[in-house]
Amino acid sequence: MSLTTQWNREMKRYTILALTLLLCGACVKDVEPNAPDTTPNTTITIPEGANQGEVIIKFSPEMEEILDQTMTRSGGEATRSGIPTTDEVLETLGAYSFERVFPIDPRNEERTREAGLHLWYIVRFDEGEDLQAAFERLSRLGEVDKLQCNRPIARAYNPTAEPHFISCAEADNRAMTRTTEWPFNDPEMYRQWCYINDGTADFAREWAGVVAGCDAGCKEAWELSTGDEEIIVAVMDEAVMWSHPDLAANIWINEGEELFAGEDADGNGYVDDKYGYNFVRNTAITSWTSNGSTGHGTHVAGTIAAVNDNGIGVAGIAGGGKGNGGVKIMTLQLFDGMNSASLAMEARAMKYAADNGAVILQCSWGYHSAKSNPIMGYVLGPATEEQWAATYPLEKEALDYFIHNAGSPNGVIDGGLAIFASGNEYAAQSSFPAAYSKCISVAAVAADYTPASYTNYGSEVLLSAPGGDMEYYGIVGMEDDIYDNNGILKEQGAIYSTLVLNGVAGYGYYEGTSMACPHVSGVAALALSYAKQQHRHFTWEEFRDLMYSTARDIDSYFVGEKLFYMHHTSPGATPVKMDLEQYKGKMGRLVDAGALLKAVDGSGRDMRLPNLYLAPQTTTTIDLGDYLTATATAAEVNNHNIATVTLSGNMLTITTIAEGQTALTIGCEDGSQHHSTITVRKGANDNGVL
Repeated sequence: MSLTTQWNREMKRYTILALTLLLCGACVKDVEPNAPDTTPNTTITIPEGANQGEVIIKFSPEMEEILDQTMTRSGGEATRSGIPTTDEVLETLGAYSFERVFPIDPRNEERTREAGLHLWYIVRFDEGEDLQAAFERLSRLGEVDKLQCNRPIARAYNPTAEPHFISCAEADNRAMTRTTEWPFNDPEMYRQWCYINDGTADFAREWAGVVAGCDAGCKEAWELSTGDEEIIVAVMDEAVMWSHPDLAANIWINEGEELFAGEDADGNGYVDDKYGYNFVRNTAITSWTSNGSTGHGTHVAGTIAAVNDNGIGVAGIAGGGKGNGGVKIMTLQLFDGMNSASLAMEARAMKYAADNGAVILQCSWGYHSAKSNPIMGYVLGPATEEQWAATYPLEKEALDYFIHNAGSPNGVIDGGLAIFASGNEYAAQSSFPAAYSKCISVAAVAADYTPASYTNYGSEVLLSAPGGDMEYYGIVGMEDDIYDNNGILKEQGAIYSTLVLNGVAGYGYYEGTSMACPHVSGVAALALSYAKQQHRHFTWEEFRDLMYSTARDIDSYFVGEKLFYMHHTSPGATPVKMDLEQYKGKMGRLVDAGALLKAVDGSGRDMRLPNLYLAPQTTTTIDLGDYLTATATAAEVNNHNIATVTLSGNMLTITTIAEGQTALTIGCEDGSQHHSTITVRKGANDNGVL
């Protein structure tokens, strides 16, 4: 009996029940144990846009050891799996590359395996082979758990749209006037009605108007916190211009790496990733100058964390100020000019965010809603969570990894917040992944609490935020670049933030759920900063629910009709009436930073003293003030042969001696005691808190 025959018999109980291929180029198969050794007569259609010569495979857990051995022998660069039945197919396809979707990061490999992400592989083969036939052959293999096409992801915004741009030099040279007192000295802040709306915005029109108080609630929040440098927001978008003068101080930097060094110095699986990573081109060189770049990622980043109180430009919701640094922006580039990252690389980006310290995913992109109007050119996306999970299993698993593994059990949040724009197709359903029940879907409102004319809405939406509405406030037949008598660009009801255009740093206006989404991300980052300041700890679910419960009910504003002009810059713009009643219960609640921060004090639980994982014969110092509300007065370990400790104020110094574990007890001036464990082991990377 041949080895192949033996293997086929062993794998018989893992054969296929069904192969489901749904939407947008995704191909998925679920396995049922003990199914008959036959394949259903299923017609497989490979949709337009799928990468020829590529298949993404998730193997069954039983194949783990074989796959690991193959990757070890090959140094991670294989052409075959080591599984005889799979390799028979790969041979006929002319496969030339077989690699893990997710690079090995020794610091996080254990939890990667717990999540099953180590079982995902990309196969590349002869592009001349029939992709449909390849899927049909692979689908018959019992060792294959899931199959998915690979293809470029789609952006939710129009990359050909021209932003309304002002260079830094132009902004610095203009005379500015303010009608109200603002909390920071950033001269362009008065344009950011979305933070503090006192009803005097200059884009108000008689037939629309502005309602005071329709904003993100930042004024009261800034009295409590302005941000914290340890809170990291991963911006999955176009590249963030990390050298922008109004962003540079708040950019996340991987201190373990050097750009252009040509090595993976910190061992996380990515070479030279000092300023994030370009997942489009699989390089650490992030680019905001490629042909077709719109500055979208830089605009989003500015709303979250433009540097506050620096005397230039604009403010960010969690950009620091009043003696504090702002939250950090990690740039994960998914769009580079007119090019997009693949589904596989998008999944890598999500895992990268969790493994490198981000606690918020800012995602102003997604598929078109299933309720979009095809007449307007929209390609409909998944209609249900079940459809989406079947169509994009890799994306769902990567998202779940971030949501459940970001943050820390010992930090301010256990898990991560995935925040997505709901979409801009005027549709009565949020798009995916925003509509996933574990994500936060964000719709957009105008400055009078009414839904923005373009926003997607539906029961899947959790929160709303200012997103601008130029079709509502703009003047029919006139371009949006309108200047007043002093030559100053008027707001026109859009969102003003940092921008880069043709490689030049500046500022400008955009609108969309893409702009509403970073308001929610910024508010979340600000509240987590305050939670750290107050030594409060939350699970991701608790914090998401707190954001919702403290937000403002806006259904009372959805009465009657709202008039806007589609394509308003054209003299023949079409007037459209929105029935506001249909939005009730489908816009979530309006995010409120002030109310959220006030609620943090009485919510969650005290932050826990962290368990420490240290290498032998090292010295590490941690600030207990990050975790304890009272000043530490005593520190003791049970086994002095494992480690010793000294205390100076709240600074705890641990000197490790030999491998093993010992209990740590901290006594505080208020009489409380706090306990953790010091684990000394080789390979702990001297990273202290896990």
